[in-house]
Amino acid sequence: MASVMRETMARQPADLRGLLADRAPVEAVAGQLAGLRLLIAGTGTSWHAANHGAWLLRRAGVDVAAAQAMDVDLDPTLLERAQGLILLSHRNWKRYTSKVLADARERGLVAVAVSGVGSPGADLETVEQERSPAFTASHLGALMRLAQLATALGADLGPLDDVPAAVQAVLDGPGAGVAPPQRSLELVGAGTNQWTAAEGALKIRETAYVAAQGLSVEQFFHGPSVATDARDALVVLDGGAASERLAGVATAAEACGTRVHRIAETALGEPLSVFPLTVHVQRIALEAAETLGTNPDSFGKDLPGRADAWGALDL
Repeated sequence: MASVMRETMARQPADLRGLLADRAPVEAVAGQLAGLRLLIAGTGTSWHAANHGAWLLRRAGVDVAAAQAMDVDLDPTLLERAQGLILLSHRNWKRYTSKVLADARERGLVAVAVSGVGSPGADLETVEQERSPAFTASHLGALMRLAQLATALGADLGPLDDVPAAVQAVLDGPGAGVAPPQRSLELVGAGTNQWTAAEGALKIRETAYVAAQGLSVEQFFHGPSVATDARDALVVLDGGAASERLAGVATAAEACGTRVHRIAETALGEPLSVFPLTVHVQRIALEAAETLGTNPDSFGKDLPGRADAWGALDL
């Protein structure tokens, strides 16, 4: 089924190769941020990227915290404690991300905006602007810029140049075969891939309108697992961290009648597993939308009353 989301996902390996060949802007930003105590912020998908970024940057020994842009606006001490800000945004114009960026610069922080090509005020560009609100390529582009930045600051993340091929393999593969469940689709991951699970749930909700939740495996086990049964499906994302725990939770869920899908991507190592695993959850979302006949490019605005109700709020 044709959609802008599908077209955009198909270009992701090429986008990533382009970013890998464009290292000079990352080196310049790394020079500005080296040795600083950092705050990394974003909203929605970019909030998930911010958490991935914090995990990657800590591999370089960076003192870094992640926060939602709105929380930074509500709690000024977050900027007071920071010396530098990395602001993640697809287009760099949303309400809270724009305000946080302006506030950081007024305070004299070294502030770096990571955004799509041609975005106003972008200091580090990612990929060509997307036409579908189901942001896929720009998310992977932001993750690549963050991985490049961590590497430039001294992190050993693994074979970064192998990422495009790993993404291509997921796009070309048979898919996980995750059919929309009767009630809820649960996604779990460990370590940094708890944020891959959260991103998967967000994508599934906004494209296929399926009730979904993405959590760390431990958070799922300690509470939500109790409510999971044969009406639900569970997607287990294994990037190499806590694989035994993930397997145990998957087995227990199956024993309770839940349909479980195990997806493992460990060849690149746990830090870089976020790239192929993110494409897996993107595919799950897209294919659920195609199965159910929803429009993954509409952001729900094709549903009666939704555009007027949500359009009253600024992004």
